[in-house]
Amino acid sequence: MKFKTDIEIAQSAKMLHISEIAEKIGIKPEHIEFYGNYKAKINPAACDEKSGEKDGRLILVTAISPTPAGEGKTTTSVGLGDAINRLGKKVIIALREPSLGPVFGVKGGAAGGGYAQVVPMEDINLHFTGDFHAIGAANNLLAAMLDNHIHFGNALDIDTRSITWKRCIDMNDRQLRHVVDGLGGRANGFAREDGFDITVASEVMAALCLSDGLGDLKEKLGRIIVAYNTKGEPVTAACLNAHGAMAALLKDAVKPNLVQTLERTPALIHGGPFANIAHGCNSVRATKTALKYADYVVTEAGFGADLGAEKFIDIKCRKAGLKPAAVVIVATVRALKTHGGAPKAEVSSENTEALKKGLPNLAKHIENITQVFGLPAVVAVNKFPSDTPAELSEIEKLCDSFGVRAVLSEVWEKGGAGGEALALEAIRLAESGAGNSAFKFAYEDGDPISEKINKITCKIYGGEGADFEPAAKKQLKKLEELGFGGLPVCMAKTQYSLSDNPKLLGRPEGFRVKVRELKVSAGAGFVVALTGDIMTMPGLPRVPAAEKIDVDAEGNISGLF
Repeated sequence: MKFKTDIEIAQSAKMLHISEIAEKIGIKPEHIEFYGNYKAKINPAACDEKSGEKDGRLILVTAISPTPAGEGKTTTSVGLGDAINRLGKKVIIALREPSLGPVFGVKGGAAGGGYAQVVPMEDINLHFTGDFHAIGAANNLLAAMLDNHIHFGNALDIDTRSITWKRCIDMNDRQLRHVVDGLGGRANGFAREDGFDITVASEVMAALCLSDGLGDLKEKLGRIIVAYNTKGEPVTAACLNAHGAMAALLKDAVKPNLVQTLERTPALIHGGPFANIAHGCNSVRATKTALKYADYVVTEAGFGADLGAEKFIDIKCRKAGLKPAAVVIVATVRALKTHGGAPKAEVSSENTEALKKGLPNLAKHIENITQVFGLPAVVAVNKFPSDTPAELSEIEKLCDSFGVRAVLSEVWEKGGAGGEALALEAIRLAESGAGNSAFKFAYEDGDPISEKINKITCKIYGGEGADFEPAAKKQLKKLEELGFGGLPVCMAKTQYSLSDNPKLLGRPEGFRVKVRELKVSAGAGFVVALTGDIMTMPGLPRVPAAEKIDVDAEGNISGLF
């Protein structure tokens, strides 16, 4: 049997005009700004006018540690939202926007899959409403104004060796990780070592996603530290008078984007910080807007519960006053066999021994959600045709031992109809109120930065502690002296392992996490701890997905999968 590709399914969809989607959830016409027939931005007033009304319930979707065999977290999120909609409940899905870098690099698309997709799929995966371009422009404006200030006399006495602000581009480009710029004499700036980040790793992206509106965003942008002066004092975007112009570039990007699923369920897609090098969640504004207009909001956090979910809770929920009512942990038989040592070429063959060896990875993510954070959870087993009853039984046994249900999800093949059992369990957990009193963070605001990192390492990763390299120790001391010790920590770590070593699959033990660098994102409001060999500018793989992406003379796109 030949299955249709994701793009073939998406291109055959019959979409409603976006005004009808807005009407379904009660958003007034005056609060909608159209971007064609099937995309719109929602004016902040739509959320503000409901400030006194009760919020819906928030359902978070996370996953096990990702593998090349795939987990399907976004597909599950979309399918779960469609399933809740089929049950007659008012639901909105809240997701991140895809980054062009991975779309043309590894993923080839990030709008769900099969019959659980958000549409228009090609637009969402490519330029969408231009949010990322605006974020890149604001980021690079700040870089240009910083260098320009130094060129015209350096009145702020900036130590040019202490510049921390990089330019960004929304593309995987390893050639730009380390560059030397400003060559060619004084008229072309001053020569220095520099580098680029990918746009989704920019602090501007993080600040936008954690802001509660344009005014709040402008204040956050002003606090961004770009360098230090010769006395060691921070130099901010506000010192350069750059934050006003940056906010002007972002005046539309701060507004959430409204689209729909294949089953015409409303979806807000806004912001896109990476979860391995940033906080990995869609915008606070989109989430809060969705909670005002729906009984249930399905959102996701990037990668596994050790990364995206930890940051969703310890950073986003802490700052925005949010609390998940239930958590869905996505797993696949194939991925668990990979964690158990099975080669990728063999994951479609029954192998209960490899599965058993990989199950501890799922167990740790269940523990993180239910024991560390005190939230009710359900495991969604994203079903593949090759899964066998014996393998599925092993997953059920593990989940039973934690008092958590394992529910088959077939949303890729069947859309919302394949996720109704999952939806019923997620709703049951959300309505139970089980997480209201037990909910807690992994660390306290008052913990020193080093203690926060150690608690994350031990509680969430299952390691024995963190070791700080000499440079990180100096940075730690300086950040605390500058008064940033009370900020939450954003761990930049490989997504492929619970440790900071991507080769340690399953549930490694006895490891320590190496912190090589600490820096403050004062605008976004967290301290970033870079561990292992993590980079803020990815590279393309040997065979980029871009090689298969094409467009014909009529503008029909192919190759997005």
